[in-house]
Amino acid sequence: MRKIAVISDVHANLEAIEEVLRHIDGLETYCLGDLVDYGASPNEVVEAIRIRNIVTVMGNHDWAAVTGDTSLFNPKAAMSSIWTRKQLTGASQEFLGSLAPEIRGTFEGTKAYFTHGSPDDRLWEYVDPRTHADLFGHYLDKLGVQMIGVGHTHIPYAWKEGEKFVFNPGSVGQPRDGDWRASFAVVSFDGPKIDVEVRRVEYDVERAASKIRQAGLPESHAARLTTGS
Repeated sequence: MRKIAVISDVHANLEAIEEVLRHIDGLETYCLGDLVDYGASPNEVVEAIRIRNIVTVMGNHDWAAVTGDTSLFNPKAAMSSIWTRKQLTGASQEFLGSLAPEIRGTFEGTKAYFTHGSPDDRLWEYVDPRTHADLFGHYLDKLGVQMIGVGHTHIPYAWKEGEKFVFNPGSVGQPRDGDWRASFAVVSFDGPKIDVEVRRVEYDVERAASKIRQAGLPESHAARLTTGS
């Protein structure tokens, strides 16, 4: 049996990612994008991912930090992105700019595809079972894979049909499903059998929120950490 960890949407929340990394220590890990914005520790989060050689796809907030284009963000998200871009070191900018929009892998014979948004719009489209379940089979067949992992929504789920999966590990740094704890997934491969387990861990949310306030970022970015919404 082979196990991997899949994380997403860290959003510059150092306290959350450090706790998650402790729980998945030793597991091969993949990240589905959005390392930066909203939180107050963009460089520290990028470095935590980089030094562990975690294979990462580019998210829309990573893209904005690299390009400076905030035209598709709401005003508060744009404010955060502009702040983040000013904080980033050259090394962080270079790392974010090197990220690919999608990655493929094979695990115990299972072909997998990872991206941030959707296979059709890898940066911006929100994929939710309530709106996209009828497309999941199409995505899987089109890509020729048995498993797809996406991020972006900050809401975890695992859709299964036979031995095929589409899943979202939820958000490490800013969950939006009503549970404030950091979210991630552990995927197990046992021959053709796949199991996706979404896990939650507590972290020092008050410290993370306090750093956002001290940085002068929008209060809503700090407040939502404690509500998970």
